[in-house]
Amino acid sequence: MYKNMVIFGTRPEAIKLFPVINALKQQSKMRCEVLVSAQHREMLDQVLSITGITPDYDLNIMQPGQSLDALTARLLEGIGHVLDQAKPDRVVVQGDTATAMVGALAAYYRQIPVSHVEAGLRSYDIYQPWPEEVNRKIIGSIADQHFAPTEVSAGALKAEAVPADRVFVTGNTVIDALHWITDRIAHRPELAANLAELESRFAGKKIIGITTHRRENFGDGMENIASAIKTIAARDDVACIFPVHLNPNVRAVMDKMLGDEPNVAMIEPLDYPHFARLLSISHIMLTDSGGVQEEAPALGKPVLVMRDTTERPEGVTAGTAKLIGTDKNRIVSEIFTLLDDDTAYSAMARAHNPFGDGKASQRIAEIIWNASRQKT
Repeated sequence: MYKNMVIFGTRPEAIKLFPVINALKQQSKMRCEVLVSAQHREMLDQVLSITGITPDYDLNIMQPGQSLDALTARLLEGIGHVLDQAKPDRVVVQGDTATAMVGALAAYYRQIPVSHVEAGLRSYDIYQPWPEEVNRKIIGSIADQHFAPTEVSAGALKAEAVPADRVFVTGNTVIDALHWITDRIAHRPELAANLAELESRFAGKKIIGITTHRRENFGDGMENIASAIKTIAARDDVACIFPVHLNPNVRAVMDKMLGDEPNVAMIEPLDYPHFARLLSISHIMLTDSGGVQEEAPALGKPVLVMRDTTERPEGVTAGTAKLIGTDKNRIVSEIFTLLDDDTAYSAMARAHNPFGDGKASQRIAEIIWNASRQKT
C-alpha cells in the first residue's frame, strides 16, 4: 500500500498539518505515518493531544540553547534513519522550519518524492525571516508537489521555473484547522475556559493579543517591542494578553520590562484551543508570527506585523495585515490609530481574508492520491 510520511516538529507545523493527516487517513488505499522531531516539545505535544494525532516516530530532538547547525545535523541523521527504516513512498512537509527543510533534504538523498504544504511564500530577503526564507527555497528546489496557499505564492514558484503542472493552489490549511478548533470549542467550551479569569479581569477593555518570537527581532528589536507594549498598556481602555514564547531571548526582555505592568498579562504559551480563544476575544493582534497573519483575519481581527518584510504579502494587499516593523513609536502610533479611528479599524476588520475556504487539506489529499495511482 502506498505510504505517505508526514514530517514536522513545531506547534505551527502540527496545527497546519493535522487536517492534512486526517484527510490522508481518510483515503482507504493509502497509509499515512507521522514522524515528529519535537523541535518544540511542550508546544508540539499540546497540539498532538487536542487533535488526537499519535506519532509513529518521535525523535525528541529538542535541547536547550542548541545552535542551528547542531540542530540541522541531528535532524538529518535522525530523520534519515527513520526513512531508511520506514521506506515511505512520499514525504510531506509544511512551511519553513529546520525540520521541514531537513525532512525534504533527507527524502531527496533517498530519491523519495516530496510534497510541500504552504509552498511558494517569499519575502525575497534571505535574512527576514531568518532562517525560514532560505528553508522554504531549499524545500522548493526539492519538492515535486507544491501546494501553494494563494495565486501569489503559486506565481512566485512559477517565476522560479517550477513547472506549472507541479504547482497546485489549495488555500492554506491553517484555515481548515481554525474552523475545526472553533467548532470543537463551540461544542466543548471547557477546552478554552482557562482564559475566563483574564476575560473577567479585563472586562470593558480592548484586548491586544501579542505574540513575538522571530530570531531577527532578538536584541534591540525585542526591547523596542517591550517598550512599545509598556506605552500601549498605560491606556486605561486597553489590556494586553501576551503568551510569552519559551525562548530566553524573548522571556528575559519581557520579564524585565513588563513584569510589573497591571494591564499586561504575561502568560505561558497557550495550547491551540486557548490561542484560538485569544484570537476571538482580541480587538487587535500585534505579532511577528507568520501564521497569525492568516488566522486572525479569518475571525475579522486586524493584524499589525512587527516585521519589515513578509512572505505573506496577500494579507497586506488585501488590507487584513499591515507591516509596521519594530520601531517603538511606529508600533504605538499604529495601535493607537486602530484603537481611536473606527474607520481605519473597520477597513482592516472587514477586508476579505485571502488565505482560503477551509477545504485545503481535502484538496491536498486528493492530489496526493491521484499521484499515487499514477505511480502504481
